[in-house]
Amino acid sequence: MQTTTPAAVSKDALTFAVLGPGGVGGLLAALLSRAGHRVICLAGDDTARTLRESGIHVRSGRFGEFTAKVAATAELPETSGPADTADTTAAVDAVLVAVKHTNLDAALARVPAKALGDALVVPFLNGVEHPAALRARYGDDRVAPAVIRVESTRTAPGMIEHASPFVEIDLAGDPVPRERLAALSAAFTAAGPATRVLPDETAALWAKMSFLAPFALLTTLYGLPLGDIRTRHRAELTALVEETAAVSLACGGPADPGQALARYDTFPPATRSSMQRDAEAGRPLELDAIGGALLRAAERHGVDVPVATRVVRELAAGDR
Repeated sequence: MQTTTPAAVSKDALTFAVLGPGGVGGLLAALLSRAGHRVICLAGDDTARTLRESGIHVRSGRFGEFTAKVAATAELPETSGPADTADTTAAVDAVLVAVKHTNLDAALARVPAKALGDALVVPFLNGVEHPAALRARYGDDRVAPAVIRVESTRTAPGMIEHASPFVEIDLAGDPVPRERLAALSAAFTAAGPATRVLPDETAALWAKMSFLAPFALLTTLYGLPLGDIRTRHRAELTALVEETAAVSLACGGPADPGQALARYDTFPPATRSSMQRDAEAGRPLELDAIGGALLRAAERHGVDVPVATRVVRELAAGDR
């Protein structure tokens, strides 16, 4: 395994705080550190100690096997000037929020508004409602929602298995200055993830939601991988995709159910959703952030979604 020491920090290097160094956050933290950026992971005491002592170990077919050094602490501290990777007092350019929606409120206690400085908050969360909640907490022009396409899992604190042959990020944030988004995009792309800045935040979030909701809800309801859902439950999948597309369109997002179904057909049959993995492990489900948000949007816009309503109701009954 290769151990990487971050490259000498250049004038273009950024300082990132990563809230939730799990499958997604841990991979991004390691890639950004390897590319020469300062990285501070925010986690519980035991995890933070492990990361400080051992770094983040990544196994990836795309990026190789390596260990990246990071700083780590329980809470974002108030800044006191430049720092190296062993320090946590550097002024932060962006806080990457990579926790599950079910842990969001508790996790945000690690990022006090007074410690944020001039940093952007970049949430990598499922759903479409979290930007409003984060803006209420940190300010309208401080939140830049991101969508990430990747399969990456934390197998133990500081141990990341990246399984997909890609990492793709879409950045948005309607009130955020374009030059700040462009700087983040350049940093991500140089570190490995192919990143683009999209002009329409709503479209970006609903494009992800339109794909994720049917996939997550049905794989979790039936406890089956995507291959079985798209064959044994094809009619239900089709109906749910069409309902989600109608809600997306009403909200100002894209609507192409045929394209969504075609995309499902390209995935390996054994593909499982993160919600399904959470259900199998007995962890809380992001049902409200995905299914609940879909139903609330449908109600606001008067869109009839009988299949989604039934599926969410059955999942909620089983989650109690």
